[in-house]
Amino acid sequence: MPRPTAAQLAYGSATVIASTMAMLLLSQTRSGAGVAVIAAAALLLGLLVAVTAGAPKRAVRRASAQAAQAAPASPAPAPAQENGAAARLPEPRQAEQPAHSAPH
Repeated sequence: MPRPTAAQLAYGSATVIASTMAMLLLSQTRSGAGVAVIAAAALLLGLLVAVTAGAPKRAVRRASAQAAQAAPASPAPAPAQENGAAARLPEPRQAEQPAHSAPH
């Protein structure tokens, strides 16, 4: 298992601290069991955030590539037609040479 990155540690730690404080303030628990449950939930949430924050880009690309292969290819849209004739595309422009670039 690779070592966690600095971003993973920062996000996970911040999540644990913030979620623990928020849950303790909102629940107003005073019992030791309630505090233990809140602390365990905050640790699990921090672990989840740290793991998902450091998801490598390769895995995301691989997942999107697999999803693209699994999806059926949609047919290409038909070109616009005018009066039964296929739409015409303009010819590509040729690069113009400046008049002052004549050979000496």
